Amino acid sequence: MSGTEEPLVEADRLAAELDHADPPTLLDVRWRLAGPPGRDDYAAGHLPGAVFVDLDTDLCGPPGAAGRHPLPDPAALQAALRAAGIRAGHPVVVYDGGDGVAAARAWWTLRWAGHRPVRLLHGGFPAWVAAGLPVSTEVPAPSPGDVPVRPGELPVLDTGAAAALAAAGSGVLLDVRAAARYRGETEPIDPVAGHVPGAVSLPAGGYVDPDGRFPAAAVLRDRFAAAGVTDAAPVGAYCGSGVTAAQAVLALHLAGRPDAALYVGSWSNWVADPSRPVATGG
Repeated sequence: MSGTEEPLVEADRLAAELDHADPPTLLDVRWRLAGPPGRDDYAAGHLPGAVFVDLDTDLCGPPGAAGRHPLPDPAALQAALRAAGIRAGHPVVVYDGGDGVAAARAWWTLRWAGHRPVRLLHGGFPAWVAAGLPVSTEVPAPSPGDVPVRPGELPVLDTGAAAALAAAGSGVLLDVRAAARYRGETEPIDPVAGHVPGAVSLPAGGYVDPDGRFPAAAVLRDRFAAAGVTDAAPVGAYCGSGVTAAQAVLALHLAGRPDAALYVGSWSNWVADPSRPVATGG
């Protein structure tokens, strides 16, 4: 990928890199929307040397009108990343429980914060274990890092921009939640069901493989093209709270669209204001 770090790394390649004198910094970001906490999984076993980073409290701001997983305060994010040992310009690898969702949001957050050398372990912790690679319960004490947080490297949509993109015939706003949530038939989390008027439904299973792995770039391009994403038209993505949509943005990067924008607040932010329009049906 011209001008950017390759976003994915396979388990065997990562294992070889960890044998180097100055290996990548590993972040364990295992997380489940409904719990239990990912820290429990980390305590039971993790990649040797990995530091646990909490998606909810370290990589996102407090929930509220901005959404359930809003952008973090830059100073707070910088403190969390430095506490995890992240150094300026030094490679970072993030991993989760295998579906790639939390790891993609961690990847996106570090890239948004200006840290370019960050990759996602393809297949997450299960891929590491399946490769027969070692697991540890030892909790490392990393030396404090010096990474600066400079927000704004990746594009972000606010409610106005999301509405404009959805309404524009020349752009596409992807809704990557389950189709029933998009249609307004059910809403298990947020207080209002439906979707942003003009948004296009493309559930995550429509572009990522069932095991959470990303298909080849050509396959991704075809899957996004079927949803109306063209080479030149603006494209953005949202979900319930900006976590699964970060995975969509990563997939769009892999498909050759590094300009893809994330609506971080997503549906949880959209419905925080009852005056915003809501569409239902498919």
